[in-house]
Amino acid sequence: MDLLNISENNRKAQQPLYYTFIGMLSVMRGYNILIVVIAQYLASIFIFKPNESLKSILLDGHLFITVLATSLVIAAGYIINNFYDAEVDRINKPLKTSIDNFVSQKSKLRIYFLLNFLGFFLGFVVSWKAALFFAIYIFLIWFYSHKLKKKPFLGLLGATSLAMLPFFVIFVYHKNISEIIFTHAAFLFCMILIRELVKDLENVKGAFIYEYQTIPVKYGPEFSKVIIALFVFLAMNPIYFLWKYPEIGMMRYYFYFVFVSLLVFLVLLWKAKSQANYNVLHNILKILIVIGVFSLSLIDTSVIISRILERL
Repeated sequence: MDLLNISENNRKAQQPLYYTFIGMLSVMRGYNILIVVIAQYLASIFIFKPNESLKSILLDGHLFITVLATSLVIAAGYIINNFYDAEVDRINKPLKTSIDNFVSQKSKLRIYFLLNFLGFFLGFVVSWKAALFFAIYIFLIWFYSHKLKKKPFLGLLGATSLAMLPFFVIFVYHKNISEIIFTHAAFLFCMILIRELVKDLENVKGAFIYEYQTIPVKYGPEFSKVIIALFVFLAMNPIYFLWKYPEIGMMRYYFYFVFVSLLVFLVLLWKAKSQANYNVLHNILKILIVIGVFSLSLIDTSVIISRILERL
């Protein structure tokens, strides 16, 4: 076994440096972190601080540090999640696992601790409250990956809540409370929870083999589909209320699109049987969420025009 480890370490030491970079980018899911960063800034510009100039928001040093610290902690979270799920991912995601393995488990752990330390330290630059938030966030991510992920309902709620926390920290930073913000949050919560359930259906094979008690493993795919359908209909409620807000501007068309897409999604869900089918459903949800992030800029087009022409 030691000889195998030595051989594996030698292979990684001899591989090109860009292999290691690609491997870490895959482990940390850099594309997801980029979307979170864009979402945090667009939410700051168009939801939390609509009356401030674009320049003042983009040059806000504390906001930049908050977003950077959040990104580092999220990246660390993906690393520790990858560390605990290495065996399951080998079954569910063989191609991604082969790319992830460009980086040794030992290196992943070192980078994990480094990123968490940097995120916590940057939190102190903003305030002790921010540092405390990141300390709790780091612990919750570890606790979810180590304990909660294998439990059906707690794992689902844990994954959804952790995905919402990056937006919560921006909410706290700006100290802006409004009905439209809570309605957006309710919609996003439902969408992320649906996505997590579909991911569990997609990864049921590995979860079953390694005794992860996810909802599809413990209660079956049909029960999972009923829960997903329930949350799809719950998501329709904030969509309906957001249609009524004049402040959302042209983003209204995004919610029209989501409404129709979710109806199509339900039809495809009931027909889905294979991992490939669930992968398609998962990608539909990811696309809807990503489009929603960029649609934040459509909340009030007059804001965009005036900021480009007068403030930037």
